[in-house]
Amino acid sequence: MPRQVPQSMPHGTSRASSAAARFTGRHAVEERPRGGPLAEVVLDDGRGVMVKQADTADATSAEAAGLRWLAGTDTVAVPEVHGHDTRWLVTDRVPDGRATAESAARFGRDLAALHATGAPAFGAPPPGGPTDAFIGLAPMRNVPGTDWSRWYAEHRVLPYLRLAVDDGTVSTTEAWIVEKTLDRLPDLAGPAEPPARLHGDLWTGNVLWGPDGVAWLIDPAAHGGHRETDLAMLHLFGAPHLEGILDGYQEAAPLADGWRDRVPLHQLFPLLVHTALFGRGYAEQALAAARAQLAR
Repeated sequence: MPRQVPQSMPHGTSRASSAAARFTGRHAVEERPRGGPLAEVVLDDGRGVMVKQADTADATSAEAAGLRWLAGTDTVAVPEVHGHDTRWLVTDRVPDGRATAESAARFGRDLAALHATGAPAFGAPPPGGPTDAFIGLAPMRNVPGTDWSRWYAEHRVLPYLRLAVDDGTVSTTEAWIVEKTLDRLPDLAGPAEPPARLHGDLWTGNVLWGPDGVAWLIDPAAHGGHRETDLAMLHLFGAPHLEGILDGYQEAAPLADGWRDRVPLHQLFPLLVHTALFGRGYAEQALAAARAQLAR
């Protein structure tokens, strides 16, 4: 049933509150800034929604498409998308809670089920999502490929390595270390796997735990990829009960032998994204990850 937009808004209502009202069909009664481009808006029926402002239409459409692609699997909890336009995205707010050992294992099983739903190709965008998407604030192109090693090198590692070299964060000599690692990708990548349906930016801040312990996924950079990449992201910045998550995952869909040795390989992508965005500290981590793979 089409939502009916309120005919009037309280005097002085902000653009975030206006977007919330427009996409939910409810009056906005309170707005709570959450930092950066985010605001929480309380509606007149007591519900809370999150309103995100973006600089481009591709950013809002990519995130909305990603959330819907993940939600459509009925495997993981994802906030409902109420609507978006070229500047605004409105989703449900996830109530606050915390992880437990039991809920972590359940999340691991659910994540394995999400990955198993698959994708048409490595780099395939969600239906309706743009080719030119984003991971955080960094651009990310979703260009489909059939060979993971070649696709990962060309579309997930090299673009950010080139940015880091161009701005002087990584030297050409240091870039050679990463490039040498990429040359060995077919030997380092482990057994071939089909494209998995990835969240794509699965650091701990994008996993919210509800009051019932359910893990909710937000802010995806969703695409078809290797399932170990999502798990490597969880390792990179830590996650509550990480080993419990991994145990649940392994119970549902065991990983190929040697997967722990490949964690740094899959972390090259997010580490170089962070290098491009935040500078030299992450470059040191990326180079350490590359060296660890060359030593295998």
